[in-house]
Amino acid sequence: MKQLMIALLVLVGNFAVPSLQAEETKPLEIGNRRELFVDDYLIDGLKGTELRLHHPVDEGIVLKFDKPWEGLFCGYCTIIKDGDLYRSYYRGRPSAGADGDVGEVYCYAESKDGVNWTKPEFSLFEKAGHKKNNIILADAAPMTHNFSPFLDTRPDVPDAERYKALGGTMKSGLVAFTSPDGIHWKQHPAGAVIPQKMVPYPYMFDSQNVAFWSPVEKKYISYFRVFKDKLRRIARTESDDFIHWSPPVLMEYTSRGEAAPIEHLYTNQTHPYFRAPHIYLAVAARFMPGRQVLTDEQAKEIGVHPKYFKDTSDAILMTTRGDNTYQRTFLSGFITGGIGAQNWVSRTNYPALNVVQTGPAEMSVYVNQDYAQPTAHLRRYSLRLDGFASVRADYAGGELLTKPLIFDGSELSINFSTSAAGGIKVEIQDEAGQPIPGFTLADSREQIGNEVNRIVSWKGGKDLKALSGKPVRLRFVMKDADLYSLQFTN
Repeated sequence: MKQLMIALLVLVGNFAVPSLQAEETKPLEIGNRRELFVDDYLIDGLKGTELRLHHPVDEGIVLKFDKPWEGLFCGYCTIIKDGDLYRSYYRGRPSAGADGDVGEVYCYAESKDGVNWTKPEFSLFEKAGHKKNNIILADAAPMTHNFSPFLDTRPDVPDAERYKALGGTMKSGLVAFTSPDGIHWKQHPAGAVIPQKMVPYPYMFDSQNVAFWSPVEKKYISYFRVFKDKLRRIARTESDDFIHWSPPVLMEYTSRGEAAPIEHLYTNQTHPYFRAPHIYLAVAARFMPGRQVLTDEQAKEIGVHPKYFKDTSDAILMTTRGDNTYQRTFLSGFITGGIGAQNWVSRTNYPALNVVQTGPAEMSVYVNQDYAQPTAHLRRYSLRLDGFASVRADYAGGELLTKPLIFDGSELSINFSTSAAGGIKVEIQDEAGQPIPGFTLADSREQIGNEVNRIVSWKGGKDLKALSGKPVRLRFVMKDADLYSLQFTN
């Protein structure tokens, strides 16, 4: 009889929901975290709906790499929002050369809105006969090849180490740097904190190697590039103090429960999403070696360096929740090459590190384009907040049923959009899939419009305190609508 009960299925809204013993299923404890539909973490069933990737909108050039010490081979950009100030860091490289040689510098620009950028003039390093420039690090080869800074948000971080960075190549290992202001940098006395001998894979570090403080894991995390089986892969390591790091673990890839293709990922750009820091975003550069798009004539016409049009690349979206697996929920391109031959050369379309908020309902991702060309620049792309992906229902309508979850809060907020004819209704069920009185589909008030923060209500109101801390399911009945994220709030 026990086995029969375990096998029974409870039909709710045409979803087949397993009725399992408590020891065999454990509700997700989401507390008051914001959850995005960038993976299937919350999803138990979809009927007439789908997870849909959204593509950022091209907002145009924001930084031209046109200074004598910048040039064609600028790259490995980082964007940091520090309070009301946006900071941009990038390698300056006017001519081709070996990775990590003395021809590389690191440059800086800033903005008050993330849209309009200026290049301050410092007198820190003299280059190309210019005593005043926007260079913040030079004469530090090979660290300037791929210097990657971050704002350390650890609660007790000393003021002198408010900014940190990793830089270096295979020969040097990854070397630690610190700064009080993001402008004046010094090498940490510990030197190479992730040395070559620590990594059991060949040809490591020759890309942008990122690090950050995780407020969820409460430790420093670093993701860096290695080679395995002649493919560019990503490894993860962690540290309590930024100096002593754990043995690296190779990241794997899954897509909706199945193994995902292993492709060359040149940069990974993994970082905590600022509105949901338990979800690490990776807007990675997918590199297609030997996939030549341009003819010799086309390459000559746009002025690309002759060694940099034999390959092509674009950007993909991955996520991870702190384990050794990236969720490649969407295998297609996230930001693909635009119209024009200049967008289809080698090592172009490489995303900058970090997605940042640039408006009340807007966020931006920045992309290095026209690589190895006189027109090399940084470009901005925009999305609505949380708008990487959504659960989408077309005009015919459909449903989403979540896994059992336990929340902490008194209201349910959703980020959604509908057409004038569309809408979303929400039913709250118990763990077994039975509608809870007062929160049934018939009680739900239809949500129509386009908002990043709409409080869901029912005929009896919006107060969910009585359900807080108890296992429930959410059933969304949708028509011509997108659901981007949800969060329980107080």
